[in-house]
Amino acid sequence: MLAPAGAWVHVHAMTHEGLPGNDPLPHPRPPRDEIAALVRRYLGPLRRAGRGFLPAGTPAGEDAVLRAAGFDGPTQIIVPAGTVRRTEDEVVASVFSLSGSTPHLLGERRAEFERDLRALLRRTSPDGRFAERMREIAIDIWRPMRRDGVD
Repeated sequence: MLAPAGAWVHVHAMTHEGLPGNDPLPHPRPPRDEIAALVRRYLGPLRRAGRGFLPAGTPAGEDAVLRAAGFDGPTQIIVPAGTVRRTEDEVVASVFSLSGSTPHLLGERRAEFERDLRALLRRTSPDGRFAERMREIAIDIWRPMRRDGVD
């Protein structure tokens, strides 16, 4: 399905939340541990994904699958981390963007969850402004192995 000079790209971007830490930032960090506890209170202790559960976390082994499918690599590009400022709405969106706390999992309790989430955020930052030091983003580029034996 790739064009002859095409590539398969995997972006490792954990942009939904920043790194933990105590270093000074221009605004408070979102209370990620308390947010995770709130999600568990509404959805239970097992991590959710789609309509199922991930008790052991996300499966790994993508490299072996790609090599077995005829890809070579990866060539990796690293995008350095920085500090981001987020509004309350952006933090709420980051929570809802995750497969383990997406709105459909909350069903009829979505509005109640969001109300509790926003109350938690306001207790942390009454003006609704947050800051986080982000993780770096890794970009893995996989290309089809050449059939003529030449790289």
